[in-house]
Amino acid sequence: MSNTKTALSATLLVSSMSLGTLSTAVQAEDAFMDALTGGKVSFSARVRYESVEQDNALKDADALTLRTTLGYKTGSFNGFTGFIELEDVSDLGSDDYNSTTNGKGTYSVIADPEGTEVNQAYLGYQYGDNEVRFGRQEIFYRKTPFHRFVGNVLWRQNHQSYDALRLTSKALTNTKFEYAYLTKIHTIFGEDSNTALIDDGDIDVEAHLLSVQYSGLPIGTISTYAHLVDYDDSEAISNKIIGARLSGSQAVSDDVQVLYTAEYAQQDDYKDGTQDDHNYYLAELGGKYKGWLAKLSHEVQEGDGTTSFKTRLGTNHAYQGWADQFLTTPAQGLEDTYLTVAGMVFGTRLVVAYHDFETNEDSIDAGDELNILLTKKFNQHYSIGVKYADYEAGDLAGKVDTEKFWVFGQMSF
Repeated sequence: MSNTKTALSATLLVSSMSLGTLSTAVQAEDAFMDALTGGKVSFSARVRYESVEQDNALKDADALTLRTTLGYKTGSFNGFTGFIELEDVSDLGSDDYNSTTNGKGTYSVIADPEGTEVNQAYLGYQYGDNEVRFGRQEIFYRKTPFHRFVGNVLWRQNHQSYDALRLTSKALTNTKFEYAYLTKIHTIFGEDSNTALIDDGDIDVEAHLLSVQYSGLPIGTISTYAHLVDYDDSEAISNKIIGARLSGSQAVSDDVQVLYTAEYAQQDDYKDGTQDDHNYYLAELGGKYKGWLAKLSHEVQEGDGTTSFKTRLGTNHAYQGWADQFLTTPAQGLEDTYLTVAGMVFGTRLVVAYHDFETNEDSIDAGDELNILLTKKFNQHYSIGVKYADYEAGDLAGKVDTEKFWVFGQMSF
């Protein structure tokens, strides 16, 4: 009788453990499915008209394009999440422009080629104040649109993204640490682009990006960074950039703030690169008064007539004038002195900037440029805007008078 009770008890215990294990497995599966199906869908659409007039033999360009994205981010499962974003760029009827891939080389360039692709697709893991992302992703280290050294080129319709392993940590007080290892750059030119450097729209690299920001100082935020980029198919341009930046503000009164920035970086060859050693400087001083901002900036990218300081991974449209005459720094280098004024007018944001350019070597007059931007937001989902750039060439060879005009509207959910 005793043996029978013992066997029965053992059977009940094993059955209970099995049911418990099964219940745990079912709960885990339910949690996984909830995370997989209970995520968030995102959508955006940006329609834009752009015109370009240049004082050269190229025909005036006009483009009406639409950028749409559809994304999905899963819920969290044991700290893991997934994100995928599809991107489409479509020409809405005008083909009077050189998209860089449409064969319209007699027109001025508007670099928005048609195409559909996966813009982002990554797996993320969050543990406390630490996050890891692996896969295709957009990377930048400063607030939009100021992605000077690393960015997603968000002004163009096809954004730039990267195949990367990225680590971000805020575990230390007032400190943000970021590291990324890149293997591929998905450029703005799309899958039909093939050059000496670009293969089907992509650039193969082995790159290390490191950034440390510390915001605990009373005078502002200090950041240091190192970018080591080895280009697989164009080793001569492999380079490293090491730099530091201080930016901050001080209140003078309840209505007035003083703003300042100082930055220095050095660029040199890396691996088999042939880049000469060049420096970068940025100094800014300005102020805010009742919502209005005014600042004077001076930016220097050194050059020696053969090579110059270049920011190949940056969102360069945001710098040195919106007419895009200096997306690539001239071999003589470039010095840009510019005044920016921004504020609200009747509920519309106004930005006005004036640039004066000259080369770093020989101080050649490289022209000047006026930029104007008006944007209006409607609740949190809609915005419209107009933008204008007028570049007047100086004595630098290869530059011509250029006017650009944009009208755009955007929605995002």
